[in-house]
Amino acid sequence: MDLITLVERIGEAPTAALFGVLTGVVFGASAQRSRFCLRAATVEFARRKMHGSVAVWLLTFSTALVWVQGAQMMGLMDADSARMMAVPGSWSGAVIGGLVFGIGMVLARGCSGRLLVLAATGNLRSVVSGLIFAVVAQMSLSGILTPVRNQLAGLWVTSGGRNMDLLAAIGLPDHSGLLIGMGIAALALVLARRNNIGAARLMFASGVGFAVAMGWVLTYSLSLVAFDPVQVESATFTGPSANTLMFFLERGAVLEFDVGLVFGVFVGALVAAALAGELKFQAFDDAPTMRKAMTGAALMGFGGMLAGGCAIGAGVTGGSIFVGTAWLALFCMWIGAVVTDWLVDQTGATQTV
Repeated sequence: MDLITLVERIGEAPTAALFGVLTGVVFGASAQRSRFCLRAATVEFARRKMHGSVAVWLLTFSTALVWVQGAQMMGLMDADSARMMAVPGSWSGAVIGGLVFGIGMVLARGCSGRLLVLAATGNLRSVVSGLIFAVVAQMSLSGILTPVRNQLAGLWVTSGGRNMDLLAAIGLPDHSGLLIGMGIAALALVLARRNNIGAARLMFASGVGFAVAMGWVLTYSLSLVAFDPVQVESATFTGPSANTLMFFLERGAVLEFDVGLVFGVFVGALVAAALAGELKFQAFDDAPTMRKAMTGAALMGFGGMLAGGCAIGAGVTGGSIFVGTAWLALFCMWIGAVVTDWLVDQTGATQTV
């Protein structure tokens, strides 16, 4: 069955939701098996230990770059049509939101995507934190926090009515994105070899990056045949988490790519954990841990919406098409996480001892 026939048979929105589910299943299963997590990578970096988590994150990021840039060179994807590239971006939002998200990520012991994956394995801490994240994200999108977010985002925006394409801004040729991805992949493989990371974990880490490319290609393909405008998008969890929450709270809510993505990630991670025998209920260790996690989840909800994406949405998905504000947000997430780990976990632990 070709894409046009599928759209005619089930409709454009259900097709987008189906593509979201497919992307999410690949992402969820791969993230669960590879233990992909930006928070873990930043903590290793902060403690000057370039171990497995850094290698996995770099491999995921580079795989997304290679697949997405390769797809664009073959005409399977057009970054200019992606929503995050086609609308104005916020430099101030990337800086402030990225820092806030990075702080929250360390406090919550996982980024928003990681919380969803862990929730599927029975981690009740992640369930509670994920719900708080989704509520605050919705409050920031269209609730009581919206004026604050809009004010901060409006301090400094990109010019020309669009976001910045970093490759074009620097004057690099189109194939340079692919070369950058291959260079980062080589670094990731060197670190993986030093840390004796098995082939299976590396394969699943690559699967996370492939899922990002998969989402871009599928939604772009749908946009070419759909009668109504279709957002060209891929994996991200700030907006989709808020939209999924409202899907279950509002009658008449539309099932589209973002809701399908969240459902697919949950299912993919659940099945992967079940097959590996890793389903296990876990709760908060104590009250201080719970307070930190809940505070971190709230910070991520606001920070991710202000930054224009979470650690996945801005950090990998936006980064894979070289969105200017996405790369800046990712950089600030690293800074926020590294500083928070040093102040809260490293220094705090030292003082306690």
